Amino acid sequence: MIQTTNPNLIPVYAEIFLLIAASSILLIDMFLKEEKRIVTYLLSLGALLGCAALSYADYAAGTTVYTFHNMFVSDPMSNLLKMFTYLAIGITLVYSRTYATARGMLSGNLGGEFYVLALFSLLGQMIMISGNNMLIIYLGLELMSLSLYALVALRRDHAVSTEASMKYFILGALASGFLLYGISMLYGATGSLDIGEISKAASSAKANAHILVFGLVFLVAGLAFKLGVVPFHMWVPDVYQGSPTAVTLLLGGAPKLAAFAICIRLLVEGLLPMAIDWQQMLMVLAVLSLAIGNLTAIAQTNIKRMLAYSTIAQMGFVLLGLLAGVVANPLDPKAMADASNAASAYSAAMYYSITYVLTTLGTFGVIMLLSRSGFEAEEMNDFKGLAKRSPWFAIVMAILLFSLAGVPPMMGFAAKFAVLEAVLSTGAVWLTVVAVMFSLIGAFYYLRVVKVMYFDEPTDTTPIVAPFDMRAVLSINGIATVLLGVFAGPLLAACLNAMTKTIGS
Repeated sequence: MIQTTNPNLIPVYAEIFLLIAASSILLIDMFLKEEKRIVTYLLSLGALLGCAALSYADYAAGTTVYTFHNMFVSDPMSNLLKMFTYLAIGITLVYSRTYATARGMLSGNLGGEFYVLALFSLLGQMIMISGNNMLIIYLGLELMSLSLYALVALRRDHAVSTEASMKYFILGALASGFLLYGISMLYGATGSLDIGEISKAASSAKANAHILVFGLVFLVAGLAFKLGVVPFHMWVPDVYQGSPTAVTLLLGGAPKLAAFAICIRLLVEGLLPMAIDWQQMLMVLAVLSLAIGNLTAIAQTNIKRMLAYSTIAQMGFVLLGLLAGVVANPLDPKAMADASNAASAYSAAMYYSITYVLTTLGTFGVIMLLSRSGFEAEEMNDFKGLAKRSPWFAIVMAILLFSLAGVPPMMGFAAKFAVLEAVLSTGAVWLTVVAVMFSLIGAFYYLRVVKVMYFDEPTDTTPIVAPFDMRAVLSINGIATVLLGVFAGPLLAACLNAMTKTIGS
């Protein structure tokens, strides 16, 4: 581990590069005519490639470097998550270009604000992932959130999007208040905002235990909102359904990786001495999310709303991985787990988060593929007979849905298996059984879409038109879902290696 007192800019090269690139793209876009907006699109993808190259160099080095007085950290976990975050945003931009153009989201003198706001939301996610100070994490969270609020309301003449933006903004402000209040309580109890110092204070007898627990409750509530788990899930279905599908993907994709990262930073690295307390909270949140998410999704006919409830259930699995890494049995707090089990459980949760994001990208990509000017392919009936209209993309959608359901050999099965194995290793057999049972229930609504695609007659015979880049990336997305399930070892090993080095640093 390398610690520096004076600011070392090398670990933040990617963030600095993205800030300069996003600002430059905004200025360049002001002078572009609407028909030249593809330049903004290409420059945005170029900015993502530059960030990926810088983060990969840090990941290949495999070191942990602190800078800005330990407020910012570059470690294997942050660099691996950042690379998948760039990938998620890049794929989202590819899928969204035609969709956003058809809905006037790229028109006007500042039509490139869709791309710029997406890049600034990415910058916030990068800061969240590498934040080693509660104030820095909060600033990154607000940068991401404010960009997403604006994106949800980008279609100013669309009442449903405006309503979704208002709901997201109000509930997001409430969640930020919870998080900030929890941080203030922890600061009052420990006298520091530095995650390492908070961990030391929490493990000593000097900190007031009651204030720590009080702050922890608000902190977990704020994190639960960002993950979209029960009972802080009320915003997810409405915002997913009301937002333009391109923005829904920006909400439901990459931010989940950043939310996972701050859970590790705050709970594992900062408040591990209080694991007995927060583990019980996560267990309740996980079970409720699995139950309500899967059961409510069955009743949905709007596919975006169905995927929103699916997200709630999927995040329940992520919480299972997080809680499995601390205590040997969630019902026996006195039995602590060893470090190897912790790294394995956290890496399973990390792998699950990456798997969820990659699969979600594809499902919303297919929704945008079927959408066209004046028509949103959001209802279940819009997928009727897709196998006859486009056999290949029906296969891609089926693969993605099978992955979400956890059907082998898709990568979703490998992710669920890894998490369940981590939970079972703690001795919590009942929790494993509950997760499996609700996963079986969840398979119903995924398979229902497959049934509609293959066994119902199409109600819409309009040809599916999409640019080559979207078709190519969507095809690769579907193929990768299978390959990363059949050959899950390398990515699982990369997650385990990153988590082992990060927790052990």
